[in-house]
Amino acid sequence: MPKTTHSFYGVNFEFSANYHYWEPKRFTSEVRPIVGVHLHNKVDVIFNPIVDTNYTGGFGNLEFVPATRVAYNWNDKWAVAAEEYSDFGPLRHFDPVSRQFHEVWATVDHNSKIVSIEAGVGVGVTAEPTN
Repeated sequence: MPKTTHSFYGVNFEFSANYHYWEPKRFTSEVRPIVGVHLHNKVDVIFNPIVDTNYTGGFGNLEFVPATRVAYNWNDKWAVAAEEYSDFGPLRHFDPVSRQFHEVWATVDHNSKIVSIEAGVGVGVTAEPTN
């Protein structure tokens, strides 16, 4: 297979009904743009500039919660990746670092005709936010 580079994009809309032990608000939503590039059939770089809401405070309470993934694809079935997840707080004014959320994960993916599995281990980069 020739080595090529190509980009891709998309968007995912999520509407959630949550249990209170998982999320304080019963209903939340997010818009997850997807922007990525496949580099020479081996490396994927994907960025999701996610915006989410718990439907309080209108547009002024939209939060910026981006995610990034860099993956190396050994073949069509196996990949290893580094992933980063963040919550900067409201778009109108990001929270101070002490209230932000950042974590990094190392993952391994296996895809087959029957099942796709992603497993990983992660670590928080910031302290638990204080209210």
